[in-house]
Amino acid sequence: MFKLFNTFVISLMWMSCDAGRKMERNVVSVATSTGEVVTAEPTTTEMATTKLPSKLVQKIQEVWNKVDDKYAVSSLGVAAFILLWSSTRVISAIDRLPLIPSVLKLVGIGYTGWFAYKNLIFKPNREVLIAKIKDLYKYIIESS
Repeated sequence: MFKLFNTFVISLMWMSCDAGRKMERNVVSVATSTGEVVTAEPTTTEMATTKLPSKLVQKIQEVWNKVDDKYAVSSLGVAAFILLWSSTRVISAIDRLPLIPSVLKLVGIGYTGWFAYKNLIFKPNREVLIAKIKDLYKYIIESS
């Protein structure tokens, strides 16, 4: 009965892991010739040396420790998440309306045609567009 319960608990632990990944336990088990199982847990120094956080996590921690107003940054993060979530809801609601997606596609096709006619077909207009793009590129590179 106890073995069945252990199997049940282990299967629950396996299912609660992210996408079926194995859980890390940092426990060494050895079966002896008599059938006994001897387990040894590592010391805290062994655990500290075996599991180092990634460089990304360290960089995030450094940046977070440099922030003076953590409340404002956290509030901005939550507000950005809410804004992103609500904007996806609005876009999906607009997409469900009967004629709006088709009208927006036609507007996009029309604007693309107008842009190509105005800027890409004739060589002088194309050179002006290329010059504008190069100026914008220089402005962005110099400001950063």
